[in-house]
Amino acid sequence: MTDHARFYLGQIVHHRKFDYRGVIIDVDADFKGSEEWYDEVAQSRPPKNKPWYHVLVDHSDQVSYVAERNLEVDDSLLPVEHPHIDDVFVSFADGVYSPRERFN
Repeated sequence: MTDHARFYLGQIVHHRKFDYRGVIIDVDADFKGSEEWYDEVAQSRPPKNKPWYHVLVDHSDQVSYVAERNLEVDDSLLPVEHPHIDDVFVSFADGVYSPRERFN
């Protein structure tokens, strides 16, 4: 059984383990990646039956796939710098991005 997601589209988060900021662009109710990726990348073995998030990484062109337990809210209210921000969001106000369209 899956849990409800703690974070939402457009919310800015901080990765606890790798110390980067980013913005949520999509949420999976549970892990949707490959077993090969999980075995190679998810070294801390986060649970697969909890929410996972697609995150545009601040000051980068990367998109990360992160288990919920590795994220926390970023309260800085600062925008994220990423080349695809305008592709995904229409505006930024009060520390939150407004998505162009809802995926979930």
